[in-house]
Amino acid sequence: MKPIVLGTHNPHKIDEISHLLLECSFEIKTLKDFPELTPVEENHNTLEENAEKKAKFYAKKTGLLTLADDTGLEVLSLNGEPGVFSARYAGENCSYEENNKKLIEKLSGKKGRDREARFRSIIACHNPETGRTQMVEGSIAGQILETIQGNHGFGYDPIFYIPKLGKTLAELTLEEKNKISHRAIALMKIKEILKNYV
Repeated sequence: MKPIVLGTHNPHKIDEISHLLLECSFEIKTLKDFPELTPVEENHNTLEENAEKKAKFYAKKTGLLTLADDTGLEVLSLNGEPGVFSARYAGENCSYEENNKKLIEKLSGKKGRDREARFRSIIACHNPETGRTQMVEGSIAGQILETIQGNHGFGYDPIFYIPKLGKTLAELTLEEKNKISHRAIALMKIKEILKNYV
């Protein structure tokens, strides 16, 4: 099997992506297999730029086909916040709980459509042999709750409510989440690209 690198240090993302790539003919490697590599600074203003930067960096360092994603939660009434700063919305090295708390407080008093949001996931696939990068996007719409619900998932999952399911992402099992999530939608698209690579 051909190796592929998942360009992230986030164990939750590794679990989700690995689960969705099980049927692909790849030997999945993570950054734990390359302990000498340090995290890439995600200093761009868009999810697309950050995903591409990570994919190119890790592909160049490992010499292997690399997938990297950047995901953001965008709240319409907050002009797209937290967006590209989703992981560090409450400050550098903040916890998921701190991010959730800040967003809940920021939306205090807002109702209905003012709580509408969407998750966007951009996945970049870089082939160091050809120097080509391909990117796909997945998104899912929902609403931000005033309280936390659910024990699964990570990040903003406990406050991201999906009306048609009547649940937050954190109330779904990994299998359920991987059928409808933003990252799952993007990965379904990237799998078509990977089939051509194989």
